[in-house]
Amino acid sequence: MTAYDVGLLILRVVLGLTMAAHGYNKFFGKGGLKGTAGWFDSMGMKPGMFHARIAAGTEMAAGLGLAVGLLTPIPAAGFVALMLVAAWTVHRPNGFFIVKEGWEYNLVLAVAAVAVATLGAGKLSLDYLLLSGTGFYDLLHGWWGLVIAVALGLAGGIGQLVIFYRPPAKTGG
Repeated sequence: MTAYDVGLLILRVVLGLTMAAHGYNKFFGKGGLKGTAGWFDSMGMKPGMFHARIAAGTEMAAGLGLAVGLLTPIPAAGFVALMLVAAWTVHRPNGFFIVKEGWEYNLVLAVAAVAVATLGAGKLSLDYLLLSGTGFYDLLHGWWGLVIAVALGLAGGIGQLVIFYRPPAKTGG
């Protein structure tokens, strides 16, 4: 075990549990899944209940998957898709900075997850424990990790926006 592996573990756990907490909050926070569904409907992600379940479930699965380092590029792709949709539907009109509810936070979470997929989960991960020494392990880091995380994430996020996002009409006033 090296400082590199410990650093990756810290990064994975903080990123992953942060994302999982967002999913948990969508399921069980104030207003619960019904409140989350209403919020999704109001922003144009319809049907809201479908998207509330998908977002909450993906946040929890991607977060926990990244935290434990299991098939790391896949949860990283979930981060990319989730943060792309959030940035586009909620934060884009507010500019870059999070202090004005911009998309800065979304970018940091997505890029950090892609960086972890590129570097690999490290020796303190389920990827290493279960798959090191196999040819499959080589797909879970390096250029393949980067390509899988970015390509799947962009495909998922863009696909969801194209298929489902119908922004509410702006009212004059």
